[in-house]
Formats: sequence, structure tokens, C-alpha cells
Amino acid sequence: MTSMPVEQRLGSHIKRAEQALVGAKHAALKPAAVTVPQYAALLWLAEKPGISAASLARLCGVTPPTMNTVLKNLSERGLVERTPHELHRNVLETRLTDEGRSVMEVADAGAVAVERALAAEFSGEERELLIGLLGRCAAVLDGLR
Repeated sequence: MTSMPVEQRLGSHIKRAEQALVGAKHAALKPAAVTVPQYAALLWLAEKPGISAASLARLCGVTPPTMNTVLKNLSERGLVERTPHELHRNVLETRLTDEGRSVMEVADAGAVAVERALAAEFSGEERELLIGLLGRCAAVLDGLR
């Protein structure tokens, strides 16, 4: 017997919700032919053109080596372009291409549909409460690192 029943472990419930969200987004992104990490990168690049791979990795919640793989795949498809920074030649700036922006828009339509369906299950007050509770979870867990 374990010292804490599995059904009482908040981490198990959070992980289950995360897996369900990723699965729903994976299905929604099929028309754009991108993965969830690729979509996240495209979305952030639309918001922050020229961002470095390291900064993009932090925003997307992946490791820098994983982001380098994501960007390599996106670059091979012609969805992003990487150029040396004007002042720091060892830093590559990453930007969406026109094709990348088009793919991101198709992918975003699918992802937004998932987000709207999820949000519709909660009242406005419940959504705000959930956001706050998840923020508290993240803060506690970040403090335990």
C-alpha cells in the first residue's frame, strides 16, 4: 500500500487533464499537419517574431534541444526562417514565413475550437477560479524544484 491513495494525488488529475488537452489539440491540428509543440512554436513566433530558440523553448515549455528539433522540422517545411542576429551572430532569430503564417492560422483555428469547447464547460467565475488554482499549483511546484 502506498502512503497516499492515487485518487487523492492532485498531480494525477492534473496530468490526466493535460493528456486530454494535448490529445484534443493533436486531433484538431491534423488539418494543418503540425504537432502540438510545432503549433506552440508557430503561435509564439506570430506574437514574438525574431525570438531566439532558447526563449521560444521557455515559452513553449520544452527543452532547448527539443525546440531545436521543432525548429529544424519547421524550417525544412519552409514554415520558419532563421537568420543571424544583427549584433550577436551566434544567436539565430526565428521568424514565420508567409507559408508558416498560413499554416499557423489553420492550426490556430483548430486549437481555438478546443479552447472554446473547454471554456464553455465552465462559468466565467469557474474559469477565473480554475486559472487561479492552476497558477497556485504551478507556483508551488516551481518552488519545489
